[in-house]
Amino acid sequence: MGLTKNKTLKNLLFAALVAMLPFFVSAQISVTGKVTDQNQQPLPGATVKLRNQKTAVVSNATGTYSITNLSGGKYTIVVSYVGYKTVEKTIDINQNTTADFSLAPQNFLADEVIVRATRATDKSATTYKNISKEEIQQNNFGQDLPFILQNTPGVVVTSDAGAGVGYTGIRIRGSDNSRINVTVNGIPINDSESQGTFYVNMPDFASSVDNVQIQRGVGTSTNGAGAFGASLNIQTTASETEPYAELNNTYGSFNTWKNTVKVGTGLINNRFSFDGRLSRISSDGYVDRGSSLLKSYFLSGAYHGDKDLLRVNVFSGNEKTYQSWNGIPQSRLENDLAGMQAYIDRNGLSAEDAENLLNSGRRYNSFLYNNQTDNYTQNHYQLIYARQFSEQFSFNGALHYTKGEGYYEEYRVQDSLKHYGLNPVAVAGGTPITETDLIRRRWLDNDFYGVTYAFNYVPEKNLNFTLGGAYNEYKGAHFGQVIWAQYASNGNIDRHYYDNEGFKTDFNVYGKVNYSPVDDLSLFADLQYRRVYYDIAGTENKLNTLAINQTLNFFNPKFGATYFIDPQSNIYASYSVANKEPNRDDFTDAAVGVIPKPERLNDLELGYRFKNEQFNIGANAYGMFYKNQLVVTGKINDVGGNFRQNVDRSYRLGIELDGSYVLSRQFVLNANAALSRNKIKNFTEYYDDYDNGGQVVKNYELTDISYSPNTVLFGELVYKPVSGFAVALQSKYVSKQYLDNTQNNDRTLNGYWVSNARLGYDFKFAGVKNMNLGLLVNNIFDKKYESNGYTYGYQSGGSRITENFFYPQAGTNFLLSLNVKF
Repeated sequence: MGLTKNKTLKNLLFAALVAMLPFFVSAQISVTGKVTDQNQQPLPGATVKLRNQKTAVVSNATGTYSITNLSGGKYTIVVSYVGYKTVEKTIDINQNTTADFSLAPQNFLADEVIVRATRATDKSATTYKNISKEEIQQNNFGQDLPFILQNTPGVVVTSDAGAGVGYTGIRIRGSDNSRINVTVNGIPINDSESQGTFYVNMPDFASSVDNVQIQRGVGTSTNGAGAFGASLNIQTTASETEPYAELNNTYGSFNTWKNTVKVGTGLINNRFSFDGRLSRISSDGYVDRGSSLLKSYFLSGAYHGDKDLLRVNVFSGNEKTYQSWNGIPQSRLENDLAGMQAYIDRNGLSAEDAENLLNSGRRYNSFLYNNQTDNYTQNHYQLIYARQFSEQFSFNGALHYTKGEGYYEEYRVQDSLKHYGLNPVAVAGGTPITETDLIRRRWLDNDFYGVTYAFNYVPEKNLNFTLGGAYNEYKGAHFGQVIWAQYASNGNIDRHYYDNEGFKTDFNVYGKVNYSPVDDLSLFADLQYRRVYYDIAGTENKLNTLAINQTLNFFNPKFGATYFIDPQSNIYASYSVANKEPNRDDFTDAAVGVIPKPERLNDLELGYRFKNEQFNIGANAYGMFYKNQLVVTGKINDVGGNFRQNVDRSYRLGIELDGSYVLSRQFVLNANAALSRNKIKNFTEYYDDYDNGGQVVKNYELTDISYSPNTVLFGELVYKPVSGFAVALQSKYVSKQYLDNTQNNDRTLNGYWVSNARLGYDFKFAGVKNMNLGLLVNNIFDKKYESNGYTYGYQSGGSRITENFFYPQAGTNFLLSLNVKF
């Protein structure tokens, strides 16, 4: 009763605060003007913004802009336009003011051309969100990239170690990492076999990111894994015109440290530039022993010609993370002593493991072996070239290579010798030993390389063609070693107890056309052909033989239209198709004789966008209709991975709202909401029957898709009392989620409200370009919540036994940063 009352009071206070915001609005002053080139020709679509504020407008067809609702004071206005040099002007505004801008052509090709082929624009009938460099920097305290993006519509993030460092995950529209297409400079990042993106292998990558575009739904044609929930299109750091050096340091709860050094030459002779970053992040984690030691670097060199851009990027990540991926049993979470004892008895826990469970609390970690770690290094090499042949015709392409190598080490209690190809150990006068304690390492050594390209042709102002695509190859060697055993039998430390290799090719070609028959209507068509070949051969864990070979051909058409009601608003509609191959585990975990089918998605999007100098809102409705979607069954494999099966029909229906409102010079309100209905028409559950052998089979109709909350809300109030100082209060709500597809209320993640506060202060003094002090306080109300989990069940003793596990997130914690730029 007390908890309910406190929650109600918090919600009422939050609503009252929002209701009172309009009373803070100051007297309105406006600044207007015109943006032109050096020949006094208007530049429609130029971005005009106030530095260090959310306020931004776009010039209209005559190049005119207007920013209203300002209070008196000094402002720096920044005007930018693709192909032209950015201009800044600082002015004192105490009354309605006119400020015109004349932009000079840029005498080199801008970095934006690298990602242009796969980006959506205001004319695109695509649901998207742009996250600027400034927004990324404000939220970058050393947590993984998903936590920096968590305040965008429909996003739910989680952390195995509970504090955003180490293994983290992101879901968009209920779709997990393996369904979110991720590219860096147009180059695929998703792992070819699991199709997931492991941000732990890219520590502090946000410090080298210029901007991110999130496309929800199928989005535009891109390279790499099929987008079944969203795409993350990432552009890395662009060249700065002036030399710089930067020191970024963060310290926070759980002994979390981030140390980053960044340097750049600026433009040398207006042609060459070099940028570099070196980072180290360490954290003990919220979860017991959930520690991380992450190291990374990013190097980039570029040649900027009048019509050419050549850029070389080399970046690397190295991680050593203590495993916390098993989660915490429900009985431990609820401090249920009888339940914990029953769990101990069911699972045959040793005295040491039982003591660990009974005495650990919410931060419980089942692993006690001191080197139960994940160790991986990933090196990326990118060679990017772009050329503007004429005003109508341009090209960009890239060669890339990624090398990954690493293993995880684990202690196994009384494991079967035969699973490792080891002989029973003969004991004089006794029964042969068939089980032993051992330590094993499971290795992955992989290579990923290929080429991407895009040609862009604009024969007329109202017509735009793009032809692009990619060819990529992947080779992944999987093998295991037993590095110690109580009874070694005939093994040795170098022996591979299993060995297999995955080989995959991924070819795609797409053509896009945008056509505006009249000024207020834009039409697009986007056709993609994708061919995937996948081969797995060798032996897997427990010595199962693998012989998987499959070729898949996909056709992914997309069509849409955008209608401009006026220069400030438009509506759009699109229909898109995406196809996606099963991942490695779907093949290797499938029952004998069962071949997982590829998935198909039909995506309908309908939206409205409005933007002026004070108010910016996007609203969209979507319908995502799946054929043969792969969903979790409730069964897990021996390393905690979810088994998945095809279901014939399923769907997601939703509405998303995203807006910001500039109340005054001091106050900005940002908010978004994602409301959805996510259903499987027919689902079959399987679980093992230990009483009678075989499996129990149960059928369900119209159940919720697991891990798909029907409500995700976010609100942020930003207060800027003086220049350079900002306070942001944030609150996020995620509704109940089911852990499997049976819609059983005994297998759920509870809904939660979490509130954060962020403070930032920028100032300058002699010899320092900028100094920033930042403070991020997460979970300010100390909410006890879990953002992820899993479940499995079995029949024993005449009844179903359900095992639920959860990933508790940290209570109130902080990160304090000091960033200095010279």
